[in-house]
Amino acid sequence: MNCRFGERAPVSTAVVVESVPDLQLQLLIQLLDREMRSGLPLTLTVPAGVLHGDVTGHEAWKAEWAWSLRQVEGEGANLIAEFPETVDQGINEMRSAEDLSQLPRWIHLRDATLVLGGSAPIGLPLWRGRLADVSGWALGRPE
Repeated sequence: MNCRFGERAPVSTAVVVESVPDLQLQLLIQLLDREMRSGLPLTLTVPAGVLHGDVTGHEAWKAEWAWSLRQVEGEGANLIAEFPETVDQGINEMRSAEDLSQLPRWIHLRDATLVLGGSAPIGLPLWRGRLADVSGWALGRPE
């Protein structure tokens, strides 16, 4: 861009582009969030590969995550065990009342398996990912 002496260069505006999560998947997760013990087998396409497991609501995932953190031994174990609840309290304080009605932006799986091209599948007891990173999904697990 050429500017003459004394002229101002045009101002460019930065635009943030974020993937939009699948609305049907968001609504499905919102439904699962209402029932603590609910779960549903699901297969996801994510940037790393194919991921399958039981999709669960945030509260159920958080309870299992907290339980697994309580199994950690060492000096900081008590602090870590309270971490999931501390995180949620901080997030809730930051949100306004209207934000709480928004659709979920995260998906949670338990007993998950990540299948990468050319390597052995990786088992994950608990997994959390951004819904915007899911490019495809199907009910059930691969046979």
